[in-house]
Amino acid sequence: MSKLTLTTQTSSPGEAALIEKGAREGFYRELGPKHSVLFSQRGGTLLVTFENLDHVVSRTEDQLPWGYSLAEKNNWSILGLMAREWSWYRDECVLNFFDELRASGFFKDFERVIFYGASMGAYAACAFSSASPGADVIAISPQATLDRGIASWETRYRKAWRRNFSNRYGFAPDEVRTANQVILVFDPASQLDAMHAALFRGDNITHISCRFMGHRIMSLWGTMGVLKEAASCLLKPEPDIVEFRQLMRKRYASPRYQKELLAQVTTRRRDDLIVRLCMAVLSRRGAPHFRHALRDARSRLAVKRK
Repeated sequence: MSKLTLTTQTSSPGEAALIEKGAREGFYRELGPKHSVLFSQRGGTLLVTFENLDHVVSRTEDQLPWGYSLAEKNNWSILGLMAREWSWYRDECVLNFFDELRASGFFKDFERVIFYGASMGAYAACAFSSASPGADVIAISPQATLDRGIASWETRYRKAWRRNFSNRYGFAPDEVRTANQVILVFDPASQLDAMHAALFRGDNITHISCRFMGHRIMSLWGTMGVLKEAASCLLKPEPDIVEFRQLMRKRYASPRYQKELLAQVTTRRRDDLIVRLCMAVLSRRGAPHFRHALRDARSRLAVKRK
């Protein structure tokens, strides 16, 4: 394994598990005041993930990156990048770290490298994949860039607009050109997400539609109880799209997905579809929101028939 110069800074008590794992299995390193990275070395596959450190410390039982347990189960190595704010990983410390990894030949020690992330993390997975040419990329609801000169139509993430997206590792669709395969999972009914996805073009790009799942697709998979299974399908050397689609059928029983569908048909003013959807949901569970929507839709239809 190529050697890296490791440095650490004073960390919060919530990061104790990360520091302990790093000392025992690889390294834990602070990348300036806003980012950190955990490396755990196991097998010849390396999973590179990007997450928010607050989510890691407060929302996981073991206070480890989400992909850690998945990597451990598969005997994979993991390089988990964590941000302390919504930085889109555009700090110079992070850019320098990937420069260092590339120059040291770190990624060449692995038979397969996978970059994985969602939303801000998906942007980073795409953008930094160029540090390891030939890697696979799995990006859930990714952004191509927040550069106002390119994505002036992006109305979200205002706090990150001032960051530099024009320097190295900046425009994600350019950075994935050296990847082996790039799997983009997004909701085409989410206009802004669809516009970002459209900027990714090339023979190595595969677009997977998860219609009406919204932007927080991985969160929805969690409520559906299929998060790890869905991720495992996508992370295979040859992604199992058939099994993935079968898992997605469980969305019909998800209250959150049902609400997303209701919002979509309500926006489209399709009272006939509102009635059908509400009746289907109410036949399976008590749902006051759907009962009220059904009543209102029937009232509007009655007026139209007069």
